Amino acid sequence: MSTNVEPTTNAAGTIPAPATPYQDDIARYWDHEARPVNLRLGDVDGLYHHHYGIGDVDESALGEPGAPDRETRLVAELHRLESAQSDVLLDHLGPIKRGDTLVDAGCGRGGSMVMAHQRFGCTVEGVTLSAKQADFANQRARDLGIDSSVRAQVRNMLAMPFATGQAAGSWNNESSMYVDLHDLFAEHARILTPGGRYVTITGCWNPIYGQPSKWVSQINAHFECNIHSRREYLRAMADNRLVPQAVVDLTPATLPYWELRATSSLVTGIEEAFINSYKDGSFQYVLIAADRV
Repeated sequence: MSTNVEPTTNAAGTIPAPATPYQDDIARYWDHEARPVNLRLGDVDGLYHHHYGIGDVDESALGEPGAPDRETRLVAELHRLESAQSDVLLDHLGPIKRGDTLVDAGCGRGGSMVMAHQRFGCTVEGVTLSAKQADFANQRARDLGIDSSVRAQVRNMLAMPFATGQAAGSWNNESSMYVDLHDLFAEHARILTPGGRYVTITGCWNPIYGQPSKWVSQINAHFECNIHSRREYLRAMADNRLVPQAVVDLTPATLPYWELRATSSLVTGIEEAFINSYKDGSFQYVLIAADRV
C-alpha cells in the first residue's frame, strides 16, 4: 500500500503516545466489548458496524409477527438500516478518485471502511484505540482480498500517523464523543488536503434544551463517553478551518431503528434512553459535512 504510515501495532500492543489514562480506559472498554448486537448484525453480510441506523423500516421484510424466522428477519432489517447510515455518510464525501486516501477516525470493526473502498476503489485507512477491533477489521480485509487498500491501526485519532494534506476525505462515525473536539478537528484539518471533505455523524445534546438531559447522562455512562452539544461541533469546526457545507438533522430518520431494536432480542438496556431523548428533543442525531479551507 502506498501510504506514509508506520506499521500497525499488534493485539498485544499499546496505544502509541500521546495517550491519556482515559484513552487507555476506552481501549480496554472496546477490547473487552462483545455485545451480540454488534456481531449478530454484522454476521448478516460480513459488514461489521459500530453505529446505528437510519431510514424507514420495511415492514414487509419482517414477515408475520410470531413467525419462526421473525427474529432473523428483524436482525437483517436492523443491519440494512445500519448500512444505510454509512451510505449517507459516504454520499456526503463528494467526488473521490481511485488514487485518493480516505481516513476513518474511530473505525471500529471496519464496516464503513469496506463500504468506502467498494464504492470508490480507493485506499481507506482506519484508526482505533482497540487492538481487538483493529485485528478484526484487518482480518475482514484479508478475507475480502482488499487488505492492500483497507487497513486499521491502533492509533490515537488526535495524533494520526498520516502526512499533512494526505487525505482527500475523512470522517468520524459516532466516535467523536470520546475526544476533545478542538483537538480532533485540528488533526482532521491537518491530514486533509485543502478542499478535502470531513463528515461526521453523531449524537449530540441540543443546546435549546438547556443542558444535557438525564437520558443523555445515561448514554454517557453506558458508553463511558462525553457527548458534546451541536453548538460545540460547529464552533470547533470554525476554529479549525472546517467550513460546514451541510448540517442534516437525522433524528426523525433514526427513531425507527431504535424503536425496532427495542423489540428485538438484542436489547442492551440503553434503547429507552435513546428513544426518550430523541422524542423530548434533548438529544439529536446529526450529520455535518465540512470542507477544509
